Amino acid sequence: MSKVYFTKYLSQEGLIKIYQALNPKLEGKIGVKIHSGEEGNQNFLRPEFMKKLVDLLDGTIIECNTAYDGERNTNEKHLALLEKHGWNKLYKVDLLDEDGEMELNVLNGKHLKTNYVGSHLASYDSILVLSHFKGHPMGGFGGALKNISIGLASSHGKAVIHGAGDQDAIWTADHDSFLESMSEAASSIMDYKKDKIAFINVMKNMSVDCDCCSEAQDPKIKDIGILASLDPVALDKACLDLVYKSEDPGKKDLIERIESRNGSLTVKHAARLGVGSLDYELINID
Repeated sequence: MSKVYFTKYLSQEGLIKIYQALNPKLEGKIGVKIHSGEEGNQNFLRPEFMKKLVDLLDGTIIECNTAYDGERNTNEKHLALLEKHGWNKLYKVDLLDEDGEMELNVLNGKHLKTNYVGSHLASYDSILVLSHFKGHPMGGFGGALKNISIGLASSHGKAVIHGAGDQDAIWTADHDSFLESMSEAASSIMDYKKDKIAFINVMKNMSVDCDCCSEAQDPKIKDIGILASLDPVALDKACLDLVYKSEDPGKKDLIERIESRNGSLTVKHAARLGVGSLDYELINID
């Protein structure tokens, strides 16, 4: 079984503690993949929250442009918003697809044969994927798998994933095929980075909407904690299980969003592809 570490302490110290418990083999130039937050969104993880951990790693904050209208779909707008949200004040920041994209092979994909990611990804020896676990209007939920699939894809690559291989079908592709395409894109990232990638999911401010929504709903479910693993499938599965096990009645809204979008298919298909395991041991480090 994969190991998933858990702490209830949602703080900079909690992040440091769980990273040290995970003890990943991240070396060289380290990129820290975050979600920069759409203009108007109130729920995204703020830059200050991860300051001590990013400083410990001497990490560079990495992001990619979006495939939809908003304030993050061009280099100029996205860089301006990163600065407005305070990322540039605290960290080195890199838009991975600022200078184009590169291709990664997708092995055994039903829908994708190629994953298009930001070309700057090749500059990083290791990646820490620091994800805000929450709901999502299309995916049902967003966590580690979404952050390395849609999150690391170039603007063009995002359209291909959403369109299940056809960028022109970005908003019209079969829904389950889109979910499976996220898993397939994630598999190419795992094949590319192998043991030089680690994952942390932060379960706070868990709206039913993504941080990509400029008008997101306020969270209904109470904050839960921070989880970390070397296995993104086990990590997302553990987060889903904690939502279902929560005693907070506000969980019903998030569960409805996950189930109405068949969100669990993403982790199931990723497991079928060998990205990770649905079986895990949850280790409380408090």
